[in-house]
Amino acid sequence: MANHSYHWRKLHSLLGVIPLGGFLFVHATANFQSFERGPEGFARAVQVINSLPFVAALEIIGIYLPILFHGIYGLYMAYQSNLNAGQYAYGRNRAFVLQRITGVLTFIFVFWHFFQIRLQVYLGNVTHEELGARLHEIVSNPVFFVLYIVGALCAVFHFSNGLWAFLISWGITISPRAQRVSSYLCMGVFVLLSALFIGSLAAFRGDEFL
Repeated sequence: MANHSYHWRKLHSLLGVIPLGGFLFVHATANFQSFERGPEGFARAVQVINSLPFVAALEIIGIYLPILFHGIYGLYMAYQSNLNAGQYAYGRNRAFVLQRITGVLTFIFVFWHFFQIRLQVYLGNVTHEELGARLHEIVSNPVFFVLYIVGALCAVFHFSNGLWAFLISWGITISPRAQRVSSYLCMGVFVLLSALFIGSLAAFRGDEFL
């Protein structure tokens, strides 16, 4: 792996934006229907997603395999990293450390979330129509609610900061000015996605999802 680290890192970076970044946006907007349109809106969003052709293949190829590679190789990168934010107090160095930490936390959170939601659907314990009630049951627990907020914020920061680094590593933002502008745009992405996820989690706590 070390002999081809450049190519592995490029693939790791690409998968973090395409398709996983796209999935994060879809997941956030679909869940936000719970806040914007209540149980009926969320149920329609779930129905639309699961009515897509070849949805199982799309999940495996477009979500699960990229998550596995991005997560496992990300853990390897985190293990190899020199986390020296305490020694060098530069903003980007702190962001680098947070990128590694949030990557590990996000990987753990994704598997926990998958076990609580999607795996239960595959096992037949929860139907698509019951997903709203299932999420209500989870986030009504104050501890789980806080952990879900932390997990969502970790995922959003990891994507937003990773998007900034992706634009540099792929030669899209080369000049300091372009990198400065992209940092503001990525900060906006972080705020937008965070608001969507937190709003969704708050909505799922409502009694209408019982």
